[in-house]
Amino acid sequence: MTGVRFNRKFGQSAATMITVVVMGSAGVATAGTDANAGSWKMIVLSGPTQIAVPAPAAITDAAYQAELAAIKSAQSNITGAQRQAVDYWNQGGVLGWNQILLGLVSGADLPPEPNSDGTYPFPSATTPFAFPQYPFANPPYAARSYSYVAVATYEALKVAWYYKYLYNRPAPYQADHTIQALSPASDLPGYPSEDGVVSAVNATLLKVLFPTQAALIDQKAAEQQQAAQIAGRASASDIAAGIALGQAVAAVFVARAGSDGMKNATGTPAQWDALAAAATARGEMPWKSLEIPARPPMLPFFGQVQAWMMAPADIVNERPGPPPSTSSTQMQQELAEVKSAVKNATRAQLATSYKWADGASSPTPPGHWDFIADGYIASANFSEVRAARALALLNMALHDAAVACWDTKYAYFNPRPTQLDASLRTQIALPNFPSYESGHSVFSGAAAAVLSYLFPANADYFAAQRDEAALSRLYAGIHFRSDIEVGKDHGVRVGGYTIQFAKNDGADGGQ
Repeated sequence: MTGVRFNRKFGQSAATMITVVVMGSAGVATAGTDANAGSWKMIVLSGPTQIAVPAPAAITDAAYQAELAAIKSAQSNITGAQRQAVDYWNQGGVLGWNQILLGLVSGADLPPEPNSDGTYPFPSATTPFAFPQYPFANPPYAARSYSYVAVATYEALKVAWYYKYLYNRPAPYQADHTIQALSPASDLPGYPSEDGVVSAVNATLLKVLFPTQAALIDQKAAEQQQAAQIAGRASASDIAAGIALGQAVAAVFVARAGSDGMKNATGTPAQWDALAAAATARGEMPWKSLEIPARPPMLPFFGQVQAWMMAPADIVNERPGPPPSTSSTQMQQELAEVKSAVKNATRAQLATSYKWADGASSPTPPGHWDFIADGYIASANFSEVRAARALALLNMALHDAAVACWDTKYAYFNPRPTQLDASLRTQIALPNFPSYESGHSVFSGAAAAVLSYLFPANADYFAAQRDEAALSRLYAGIHFRSDIEVGKDHGVRVGGYTIQFAKNDGADGGQ
């Protein structure tokens, strides 16, 4: 089996973020093939037949026999680099690409520096190589990226499973027993290839999300496709059908992304001023950037981006009530608690702050939870389609958490502790957006809820990580107690929408 260790050292490029750890050769067989996955409930697509996949040639066809001969020739001349690639992709394309995406986010999660005149430049998708390079993968951008890739991959694999069992063409090592199975053997049909599907979906979407990394992304896609053939689980025509299917599904998601509201999430200076004026009109101190020069607020209208499981009315209805007034006794008490926590932080509390900092050059808070989930998915030996389901459920909840949290943050525009007391020194970098409510708390509440649903035996661990992540922001001096407690509860409610979908999607008990 192949494992992946995520290298989180600062300053590395995306191309060097992924470290492969080889733990065997052919891997461990999946817990089941999920033969009925083609009937599982869709999220965006209308059904599996929305994307047509033509019938394959028979295994006796001369062209197919030539494809099998090419696999045998490749296996007899396999290189060390090819064997390493086979070992990497034997963990499954779903997990392999998720690790690559974590690296891409980490390589792009560095805020742009100011111009000489004190203004800040904005990365542009139309000129991605210009300074600053596109994108700046902040937490909302990252959550949206993880979710688009995960949901598109899951939808495409459900379509692939439908056609796999409709046509039932065997994998090459099943069709010709002289072909070695260099990956875990199963009775999963080979056409269309899941490797072709996953590589095409990820390559298409990631080049839209991270255009400056197109060469690396294409390299990884080609590597996965070649590895699937050398491993004996896919022929050239299996791969080609999978690529066509993956690209067709990815196109649906690219179209959705173009109209989901992200283009308007930054807003304008006039709109930023209006947010501050509204807080002042309520008699509250409005949040302001404490960076020098002041940086524009981070995506103040991300709360209007389209969610996956929540309608716009749900976002508003689930919005928590207001924070304590900035002039209230409660706020002064909470500020005193923050100051005490920073002043008296233990070594363990400082370690917790740094563990969950998730700032620049990290996969961000949503990615931290993806990283946790990957290990549980790998240990469960899920089929590709079930692994994709797990990441789709998690990342839909994380995206919806980002939308719901940012809606709340900018509805109240509440200042952070350091704005109320300039003498307070935080343990980590100060995020450039309002305090109430804590993003870490909302993300963690949603993630822990979904992962507890997927892996109920580990629910106590996920709850402990949720609470630790939330409290880390108090220890770091960047959030009030109310930000944390309200945020955790909000995140659990947000995660509940995804859990409700999962309970009725046809997948539970379907292995």
